[in-house]
Amino acid sequence: MSTRTPSSIACTFELKLAINRHIDASTLFASPEGTDMHYSRLCALLIDCRTSDLNEAARFWGEALGRPVDPHHPGSRGNYLMLESPPDEPIVQIQRVDHESRVHIDIETDDIPAEVVRLTNLGAKVVDRLERWVVMEAPTGQRFCVVRVQRPGFPKNANHWD
Repeated sequence: MSTRTPSSIACTFELKLAINRHIDASTLFASPEGTDMHYSRLCALLIDCRTSDLNEAARFWGEALGRPVDPHHPGSRGNYLMLESPPDEPIVQIQRVDHESRVHIDIETDDIPAEVVRLTNLGAKVVDRLERWVVMEAPTGQRFCVVRVQRPGFPKNANHWD
């Protein structure tokens, strides 16, 4: 009889998510040391809005950017609303936050630890390590996130790092 650990349950969830999003599941199980060859690319533009009316914020940004709100997207839930995005373009997501309104980017990668090491070597610093992503800060103060693969077609248009 096999034992289901929290990490095996998380891997099962991530695998199901990958299958549902048509993502190559092999990209979910990268080296924990963060030293292997890996890929990364710009994934998303997140518009952080300190607002009580997320729908109104999403309506504004959708109209401003010419991208309708996609309330049926799997990423539209809770404090997040997705805008429709062409397959080869970064995702645009409207996010309700408690901090000051701002814009940040997500970098998607097939090896989060390796990408964090690469960016740290460039001068970024880790701000917070969360369950599925790492919040970092550039040497110039901008916050950004390193996330697992989110968009289909990865590693198309991604940078290859050794």
